Amino acid sequence: MPFEDRLGEVMRRTGDSFEPEDRRGLVASGLVRGRRRLARRRTAAVTGSVLALAAVGLGGAYAAGLVGGTGGAASVASPPKPTQQGGSTGEQMVALFTSLLPPGTVTGQQGRGADEGPKGFGGPSASAVFDDGKGGGLVGIAVSRVDPHSEAAGEQVACPAQSARDYDACHAETLADGSRYMLFQGYEYPDRREPTKEWRAVLLTPQGALIDASEWNAPAEKGAKVSRDVPPLTAEQLKSLVTAPKWLSVAYGLKAPAKNDHRSTGPSAEAVEKQLAALLPTGKGLRVLEKDGQEGYASLVVDDGNGKGLIQVNVQTGMSDVSPGGETSTLPDGTLVGLEKKDGEKGGAGVVWWTADTVRSNGFRVVVSAFNTGNQNKAATRAEPPLTLEQLKAIALDPHWLALK
Repeated sequence: MPFEDRLGEVMRRTGDSFEPEDRRGLVASGLVRGRRRLARRRTAAVTGSVLALAAVGLGGAYAAGLVGGTGGAASVASPPKPTQQGGSTGEQMVALFTSLLPPGTVTGQQGRGADEGPKGFGGPSASAVFDDGKGGGLVGIAVSRVDPHSEAAGEQVACPAQSARDYDACHAETLADGSRYMLFQGYEYPDRREPTKEWRAVLLTPQGALIDASEWNAPAEKGAKVSRDVPPLTAEQLKSLVTAPKWLSVAYGLKAPAKNDHRSTGPSAEAVEKQLAALLPTGKGLRVLEKDGQEGYASLVVDDGNGKGLIQVNVQTGMSDVSPGGETSTLPDGTLVGLEKKDGEKGGAGVVWWTADTVRSNGFRVVVSAFNTGNQNKAATRAEPPLTLEQLKAIALDPHWLALK
């Protein structure tokens, strides 16, 4: 299972164990730090101890700078001009945000400027509960400046594979000015254990402005009963919100990232995906139905005529141990191998998860997993995964991966 999936679940469980005084205040800064990376929660798996430390570290940082900004009645006057830092203040962000909402009641406003909150976390953002007369729903927006050519930025405006996250609809397009836009309509919980819907619109301009808005059909992202069937802003209104030209002055006032700010953390998605497909065993009649990936990660939905199955691979460097659990062994060259069979963790009925985890003596790690479903959030589509543990092990140990370091 990809690291961010596992980390995200730990953070959710951790977050669910406490009740902040103001849930709405969590949204604004959470958006801008990429917590809403919807379907892209998937880097490589780590050991339980590292995972726990990561959850504590991120959770602490998240909780430290979340609440801020202003409350009170909404202002619909012309918003003040942004500061040279581009972030405006929290009050200015709230004023701009609320001025761009359609007619309705706005309560619980929260805002944050570029220089507000802990250093290194957050950015210009705002959120509020908006009610068009049919029930209040939380709406939040965040503004940032990114390298528009980086893979990470591109992922924000690319629809995820259904195998990564279940959703109702997703649409991505390139606008007339070259900006990339995506509208995602899904759920707060991919397994739909709660009926809270999340709709998300993201705009990425050629100059690197990233405008990211999310809305829910409840007055809080989590822990609140749904108040309406769908979030309060229509798809058209959500698009109008993120494409409003006024956000660009906020974004372009922020410090532009240096060209070398985006350092590669692993092989490209295309390279990993191509290598995984090339290593699938022949003679099994496997057809690749769907592909997905990011740096150091790729997944394939395949079918051998007996039902869909999901195959994933994570490629990492600088590792020292395989995931705990299952059977472990050490090869003559010092490579650690871990083999494990267990139940799936995403809620799909009857789903099983088989993994071959390998770490070479130089810290190069390849983890290959297979599931007996094409989507972990949905029920099993076959009795067993399309590849055996031995086949997964053979793929993970194949020397061709070394060329991707």
